[in-house]
Amino acid sequence: AMKQMATTKVPEVRDITRIERIGAHSHIRGLGLDDALEPRQVSQGMVGQLASRRAAGLILEMIKDGHIAGRAVLIAGQPGTGKTAIAMGIAQSLGTDTPFTAMAGSEIFSLEMSKTEALSQAFRKAIGVRIKEETEIIEGEVVEIQIDRPATGTGAKVGKLTLKTTEMETIYDLGSKMIESLSKERVQAGDVITIDKATGKISKLGRSFTRARDYDAMGAQTQFVQCPEGELQKRKEVVHTVSLHEIDVINSRTQGFLALFSGDTGEIKSEVREQINAKVLSLVMDLKSFPGLDLIYVLFIDEVHMLDMECFSFLNRALESDLSPVLIMATNRGITRIRGTNYQSPHGIPIDLLDRLLIIATSPYTEKETRQILKIRCEEEDVELSEEAHTVLTRIGQETSLRYAIQLISTAGLVCRKRRGTEVQVEDIKRVYSLFLDESRSSQYMKEYQDSFLFNETTQPTMDTS
Repeated sequence: AMKQMATTKVPEVRDITRIERIGAHSHIRGLGLDDALEPRQVSQGMVGQLASRRAAGLILEMIKDGHIAGRAVLIAGQPGTGKTAIAMGIAQSLGTDTPFTAMAGSEIFSLEMSKTEALSQAFRKAIGVRIKEETEIIEGEVVEIQIDRPATGTGAKVGKLTLKTTEMETIYDLGSKMIESLSKERVQAGDVITIDKATGKISKLGRSFTRARDYDAMGAQTQFVQCPEGELQKRKEVVHTVSLHEIDVINSRTQGFLALFSGDTGEIKSEVREQINAKVLSLVMDLKSFPGLDLIYVLFIDEVHMLDMECFSFLNRALESDLSPVLIMATNRGITRIRGTNYQSPHGIPIDLLDRLLIIATSPYTEKETRQILKIRCEEEDVELSEEAHTVLTRIGQETSLRYAIQLISTAGLVCRKRRGTEVQVEDIKRVYSLFLDESRSSQYMKEYQDSFLFNETTQPTMDTS
């Protein structure tokens, strides 16, 4: 008789291939705080902004605590001072399991649905229900696979799979579906695999260390793992995170789950949402009957000054709800007109909403901090800069803008590769600086040659860009 099934908790296997691309904030790994929530000068891709990062660290702890709903934070500062970087740092610190929904203020203006519905869906996407469940799996090293194909070429395939751990070895009979799954995953002797008993899903963990001598034949990307210990059959704890928006869509119509893939969610009735809210809140309150349920939530709205008066009044009401996410907003506006009115207000946000916000201010970077950021971006974009070129690029970043200097890194790297160089020199920086204008030089060019352009309207009042 087989021993009693082991109850070892096995970490969840993720066999998803990710495509890593270099983005504007792909170098951000977190907020760069120590255990006492004190910011380090340079850490996890973050540079400077010590007071802002310390404040963001407190917000992060509040989100992790999970008991406070309806709090709103505004990150305000000049363009290029790292507002979105701080928000991305919070997202990275929370990890991949916490729904961090990011959107721009202009995204809600759509012809397909109303502004308040778009905001409602964004709020619901940012609230997740984390459900834990245990599944039974078989985990072991493949010793041998035998597949018998019918001589006639027709009929079902049959086979045997021999799996072992450090303590036991078992032979399993295979049906046609399992043979097909094993062939699809290209499982062979020496692989360490897991089989989900409920679904029959097969995941390859890697090659066994006993096959390390085959490394040259396998290739550099092969991952070697230890032969599993204990019983072949184990219990695995799986965590599913489902957003309230997904629950809304599934319950809003027949075969609603198909709308999740097509994106055609449409307007969802408030009655459906109220019923789901009541059910979720009752489950949260009665944790004894549902111990694996948890609520987690963050919504980030960039360029929040693009929202209008209707949206701001909706936010006032939505933040008072029991099921409301922690709302993080960012803006680079000063005292400007509230969209949809003729009144001016700080950051283009009504005073009554500003009163509900915790405001984090960002300040311009110093020359030393600009230099450090450019160094991190050079490492991220895999561009080698000489010391003189680094100094020149830092000067450009201080005199024009940090974003412009960052954009010159990859272009200067291309110019360097074109001349078959290995390190970007000052000449490469000068070349791309002359090829691509920054905002101030472009404005100067417009003023000099304004008469040559079509629809010249310099006599009209100009837009205040402050």
